[in-house]
Amino acid sequence: MFSLSMHTKKEIRKAVAERKKTYMPDELRRKSEVLLSALEQYPLFQRAETVLLYYSLPDEVFTHEFVARWSKEKEIILPVVTGDTLELCRYEGPESLKKGSYGIDEPTGIRLKDYSHIQLAIIPGVGFDMEGNRLGRGKGYYDRLLPQLNAYKIGICFQFQIIPQLPTDTFDIRMDEVWTEEGCISRK
Repeated sequence: MFSLSMHTKKEIRKAVAERKKTYMPDELRRKSEVLLSALEQYPLFQRAETVLLYYSLPDEVFTHEFVARWSKEKEIILPVVTGDTLELCRYEGPESLKKGSYGIDEPTGIRLKDYSHIQLAIIPGVGFDMEGNRLGRGKGYYDRLLPQLNAYKIGICFQFQIIPQLPTDTFDIRMDEVWTEEGCISRK
Protein backbone atom coordinates (compact mmCIF):
# COMPACT_ATOMS: atom_id res chain seq x y z
CA MET A 1 0.00 0.00 0.00
CA PHE A 2 1.23 3.52 -0.64
CA SER A 3 0.00 6.86 0.57
CA LEU A 4 -1.42 9.50 -1.67
CA SER A 5 -1.99 13.07 -0.66
CA MET A 6 -3.92 13.69 -3.85
CA HIS A 7 -7.68 13.46 -3.90
CA THR A 8 -8.97 13.20 -7.45
CA LYS A 9 -9.52 9.91 -9.22
CA LYS A 10 -7.51 11.19 -12.18
CA GLU A 11 -4.48 11.94 -9.97
CA ILE A 12 -4.70 8.53 -8.31
CA ARG A 13 -4.89 6.76 -11.68
CA LYS A 14 -1.77 8.63 -12.81
CA ALA A 15 0.13 7.79 -9.61
CA VAL A 16 -0.76 4.09 -9.87
CA ALA A 17 0.30 4.01 -13.54
CA GLU A 18 3.65 5.52 -12.57
CA ARG A 19 4.07 3.00 -9.76
CA LYS A 20 3.35 0.10 -12.18
CA LYS A 21 6.21 1.26 -14.41
CA THR A 22 8.67 0.53 -11.59
CA TYR A 23 7.91 -3.22 -11.83
CA MET A 24 9.25 -5.57 -14.49
CA PRO A 25 6.67 -7.69 -16.35
CA ASP A 26 8.17 -10.90 -14.89
CA GLU A 27 7.74 -9.54 -11.38
CA LEU A 28 4.09 -8.65 -12.03
CA ARG A 29 3.53 -12.11 -13.49
CA ARG A 30 4.98 -13.73 -10.34
CA LYS A 31 2.79 -11.54 -8.14
CA SER A 32 -0.19 -12.55 -10.29
CA GLU A 33 0.61 -16.25 -9.87
CA VAL A 34 0.84 -15.89 -6.08
CA LEU A 35 -2.49 -14.03 -5.91
CA LEU A 36 -4.37 -16.40 -8.22
CA SER A 37 -2.89 -19.50 -6.60
CA ALA A 38 -4.22 -18.35 -3.22
CA LEU A 39 -7.57 -17.39 -4.72
CA GLU A 40 -8.08 -20.80 -6.33
CA GLN A 41 -7.66 -22.40 -2.88
CA TYR A 42 -10.42 -20.20 -1.46
CA PRO A 43 -13.57 -22.27 -0.72
CA LEU A 44 -15.82 -19.65 -2.32
CA PHE A 45 -13.89 -19.97 -5.58
CA GLN A 46 -13.76 -23.76 -5.35
CA ARG A 47 -17.56 -23.99 -4.89
CA ALA A 48 -18.46 -21.54 -7.66
CA GLU A 49 -19.57 -23.23 -10.87
CA THR A 50 -19.87 -20.02 -12.91
CA VAL A 51 -17.23 -17.30 -12.52
CA LEU A 52 -17.00 -13.90 -14.17
CA LEU A 53 -13.33 -13.16 -14.85
CA TYR A 54 -11.54 -10.81 -17.23
CA TYR A 55 -8.85 -11.29 -19.85
CA SER A 56 -6.06 -9.07 -18.55
CA LEU A 57 -4.25 -6.15 -20.07
CA PRO A 58 -0.44 -6.18 -19.68
CA ASP A 59 -0.57 -3.96 -16.56
CA GLU A 60 -3.26 -5.96 -14.71
CA VAL A 61 -3.16 -9.11 -12.63
CA PHE A 62 -2.37 -11.60 -15.39
CA THR A 63 -5.36 -13.92 -15.92
CA HIS A 64 -4.87 -15.57 -19.33
CA GLU A 65 -3.53 -18.90 -18.03
CA PHE A 66 -5.92 -18.86 -15.07
CA VAL A 67 -8.91 -18.43 -17.40
CA ALA A 68 -7.74 -21.24 -19.69
CA ARG A 69 -7.01 -23.64 -16.82
CA TRP A 70 -10.28 -23.13 -14.94
CA SER A 71 -12.45 -23.15 -18.07
CA LYS A 72 -11.97 -26.92 -18.10
CA GLU A 73 -13.78 -27.21 -14.75
CA LYS A 74 -16.02 -24.14 -14.49
CA GLU A 75 -18.11 -21.97 -16.72
CA ILE A 76 -15.92 -18.90 -17.23
CA ILE A 77 -17.61 -15.69 -18.32
CA LEU A 78 -15.66 -12.77 -19.82
CA PRO A 79 -16.72 -9.20 -20.59
CA VAL A 80 -17.02 -7.82 -24.10
CA VAL A 81 -17.00 -4.06 -24.74
CA THR A 82 -20.04 -3.08 -26.81
CA GLY A 83 -20.39 0.67 -27.22
CA ASP A 84 -20.36 2.07 -23.70
CA THR A 85 -21.37 -1.15 -21.95
CA LEU A 86 -19.87 -4.49 -21.01
CA GLU A 87 -21.76 -7.50 -22.23
CA LEU A 88 -20.90 -10.95 -20.95
CA CYS A 89 -20.02 -14.03 -22.96
CA ARG A 90 -18.91 -17.57 -22.14
CA TYR A 91 -15.22 -18.31 -22.71
CA GLU A 92 -14.90 -21.18 -25.21
CA GLY A 93 -11.12 -21.30 -25.50
CA PRO A 94 -8.35 -19.08 -26.89
CA GLU A 95 -9.38 -19.83 -30.48
CA SER A 96 -12.73 -18.10 -29.85
CA LEU A 97 -11.12 -14.79 -28.83
CA LYS A 98 -10.59 -11.72 -30.98
CA LYS A 99 -9.16 -8.28 -30.26
CA GLY A 100 -11.78 -5.86 -29.01
CA SER A 101 -11.91 -2.09 -29.14
CA TYR A 102 -9.25 -1.63 -26.40
CA GLY A 103 -6.90 -4.33 -27.67
CA ILE A 104 -8.30 -6.83 -25.15
CA ASP A 105 -8.98 -10.38 -26.32
CA GLU A 106 -12.74 -10.91 -26.04
CA PRO A 107 -14.93 -13.98 -26.60
CA THR A 108 -16.93 -14.02 -29.83
CA GLY A 109 -19.79 -16.33 -28.85
CA ILE A 110 -23.39 -15.65 -27.93
CA ARG A 111 -23.93 -12.88 -25.37
CA LEU A 112 -25.53 -13.87 -22.08
CA LYS A 113 -28.93 -12.36 -21.34
CA ASP A 114 -29.31 -13.72 -17.79
CA TYR A 115 -26.54 -13.05 -15.27
CA SER A 116 -28.27 -14.68 -12.30
CA HIS A 117 -26.29 -17.93 -12.55
CA ILE A 118 -22.94 -16.15 -12.07
CA GLN A 119 -21.90 -17.02 -8.53
CA LEU A 120 -18.55 -15.23 -8.28
CA ALA A 121 -17.25 -12.12 -10.03
CA ILE A 122 -13.51 -11.41 -10.02
CA ILE A 123 -13.11 -7.75 -10.89
CA PRO A 124 -9.99 -5.80 -11.91
CA GLY A 125 -9.29 -2.27 -10.80
CA VAL A 126 -6.72 0.49 -11.05
CA GLY A 127 -6.93 0.61 -7.27
CA PHE A 128 -8.98 -0.47 -4.28
CA ASP A 129 -9.18 0.77 -0.73
CA MET A 130 -9.57 -1.08 2.56
CA GLU A 131 -13.35 -0.56 2.45
CA GLY A 132 -13.66 -2.45 -0.85
CA ASN A 133 -14.15 0.66 -2.97
CA ARG A 134 -12.88 0.31 -6.53
CA LEU A 135 -11.23 2.78 -8.86
CA GLY A 136 -11.53 1.81 -12.51
CA ARG A 137 -9.97 3.27 -15.62
CA GLY A 138 -12.56 6.01 -15.81
CA LYS A 139 -14.85 4.84 -18.59
CA GLY A 140 -17.60 3.52 -16.26
CA TYR A 141 -17.91 0.06 -17.85
CA TYR A 142 -17.89 -1.84 -14.55
CA ASP A 143 -19.98 0.90 -12.90
CA ARG A 144 -22.75 -0.01 -15.35
CA LEU A 145 -22.19 -3.79 -15.17
CA LEU A 146 -21.84 -4.39 -11.41
CA PRO A 147 -25.40 -3.34 -10.45
CA GLN A 148 -26.68 -6.09 -12.78
CA LEU A 149 -24.82 -8.83 -10.86
CA ASN A 150 -25.99 -10.67 -7.77
CA ALA A 151 -22.68 -12.53 -7.63
CA TYR A 152 -20.18 -12.26 -4.79
CA LYS A 153 -17.60 -9.69 -5.92
CA ILE A 154 -13.87 -10.01 -5.35
CA GLY A 155 -11.64 -7.17 -6.54
CA ILE A 156 -8.08 -8.13 -7.42
CA CYS A 157 -4.98 -6.00 -7.85
CA PHE A 158 -1.35 -5.79 -6.80
CA GLN A 159 -0.58 -4.70 -3.24
CA PHE A 160 0.91 -1.43 -4.49
CA GLN A 161 -2.52 -0.55 -5.93
CA ILE A 162 -4.15 -0.42 -2.50
CA ILE A 163 -5.03 3.18 -1.70
CA PRO A 164 -5.76 4.25 1.89
CA GLN A 165 -9.06 5.89 0.94
CA LEU A 166 -10.55 6.36 -2.51
CA PRO A 167 -12.95 9.13 -3.45
CA THR A 168 -16.33 7.54 -4.19
CA ASP A 169 -19.51 8.42 -6.02
CA THR A 170 -23.06 7.31 -5.23
CA PHE A 171 -23.05 4.85 -8.15
CA ASP A 172 -19.86 3.05 -7.03
CA ILE A 173 -20.35 -0.59 -6.03
CA ARG A 174 -18.12 -1.88 -3.24
CA MET A 175 -16.44 -5.25 -3.54
CA ASP A 176 -17.31 -7.95 -1.02
CA GLU A 177 -13.57 -8.65 -0.72
CA VAL A 178 -10.30 -7.32 -2.15
CA TRP A 179 -7.32 -9.61 -2.78
CA THR A 180 -3.68 -8.90 -3.60
CA GLU A 181 -0.62 -11.13 -3.75
CA GLU A 182 -0.54 -10.73 0.04
CA GLY A 183 -3.97 -12.36 0.42
CA CYS A 184 -7.41 -10.99 1.29
CA ILE A 185 -6.88 -7.46 2.54
CA SER A 186 -10.51 -6.28 2.79
CA ARG A 187 -13.82 -7.94 3.56
CA LYS A 188 -17.23 -6.25 3.68
